[in-house]
Amino acid sequence: MVGVITSGIPNEKVDVKPTEINSGQESANEVELESHEVFKKTEDGVDFRNVSWQFAAVIFLKTIFATVPSAMYSLGALGGALSVVGWSFMNTYTAMIQGDFKTHHPECHTLADMGYTVGGAWLKELIGVLYLVAYVLCTGTGIVGLSTGFNALSDHAACTVWWAFLSMVIITAAASIRTLRNIGWLTWVGFLSIFTAVFIVVIGVTTVDRPAAAPQEGDFDLGYHVVAYPSFAEGMTATATIFVSSAGTSAFLPVISEMKNPRDYRKALYICMGLVLCMYLSFSLVVYRWTGQWVANPSLGSAGGTIKKVSYGIGLIGLAVSGCLYQHVAAKYLFVRILRNTRHLQSNTLIHWGTWLGCSISLGIIAFILAESIAIFNYLLSLVGSICFAPMAITIPGVLWLFDFGYYRTGSLWQKTQYIFHWCLVFLGLFITVGGTYSTVLTIKDAYATGLIGSAFSCADNSGSGN
Repeated sequence: MVGVITSGIPNEKVDVKPTEINSGQESANEVELESHEVFKKTEDGVDFRNVSWQFAAVIFLKTIFATVPSAMYSLGALGGALSVVGWSFMNTYTAMIQGDFKTHHPECHTLADMGYTVGGAWLKELIGVLYLVAYVLCTGTGIVGLSTGFNALSDHAACTVWWAFLSMVIITAAASIRTLRNIGWLTWVGFLSIFTAVFIVVIGVTTVDRPAAAPQEGDFDLGYHVVAYPSFAEGMTATATIFVSSAGTSAFLPVISEMKNPRDYRKALYICMGLVLCMYLSFSLVVYRWTGQWVANPSLGSAGGTIKKVSYGIGLIGLAVSGCLYQHVAAKYLFVRILRNTRHLQSNTLIHWGTWLGCSISLGIIAFILAESIAIFNYLLSLVGSICFAPMAITIPGVLWLFDFGYYRTGSLWQKTQYIFHWCLVFLGLFITVGGTYSTVLTIKDAYATGLIGSAFSCADNSGSGN
């Protein structure tokens, strides 16, 4: 068994080399590790430690499950499928690294705490900024997605800003539920609703004569290719888009801190990522086969107006829950950081409630303002995907592994091979960061040139209700 035990105080660490130990020693080590968990099991105050691995699996699913990507057009069916499979396995593995590191260092609540363990205060602050920026902007996407649903169902009956404000209120109210166990019930409903909505669209695109976004009269080029030949910028953008769809694994770490048994993390992870791979791959290939380059924006409108309304009506809860989870993990990061090692963390005190609600509501307001005020918001998210998620999902996990297994550098041939592989992960993350950023900047430049950039706080319909 491998063990690196740290105390609740970040700078007090005791390294335990991997050794053969008997069951009694292992039990003692388990007790020691449990004593350093961020949230303690308690019957007094707030019991955060009540999430089963089954609930965790559904929370994970709702955190990263994405709808059909238009990226298939740039990569082709074969390249797109290989990219989906490859990134799914990669993100699963790096999630395993994060979970194992959390098991060995149970005082780590988020990736930022892990950054402190391996690199000190400067790395903790850097990762903390990336973490907050990423999930606040992801909350913004939830607000935009829910407002799009309201626009689609109401035929744009009100200004989009008002729908966005209503969406922010709904998402913030749900995100302000303190424990993930209680939010877990929403994730079951949310996942089933968004899965059903996407499934309806997948079936729907196979029943129409031509895609809803394609010219409705005359001949047109479907744009379906088994093998595509994109430029570097197009291929990099498409690859980064598919990568980001399952790269939110850093959001799993706060969930582990609230699990009844954090050592059951891998059960939830395997179920989540296995289902995501199967659904994402099959749905994407079917939609691409029948719509080609004509995937509608938003994609739930790809099968026409009627099916769009049906899918949005069913998926509305799922859209809300997605934004809720992103906002919750961002708020929980701030909450734990402010109240850690105080009695207020798990006590129903005024300071406890004031801090929690203050974190949740303030982040919701910030997400709303960013979503509505940044004219290039959709493109900014692609940029944040490259700048934030590539380091957090690839580079940092590589560093975490190297920290725990640095002695592999002088070990057997197989150990040295693993050591080199994880250094490759570090550089791969940096490559995606630089390449993805470059390609997204080019996309933003083209969008400005073609007049696709909207205005801040625009009342314009974002659902294509007129189509």
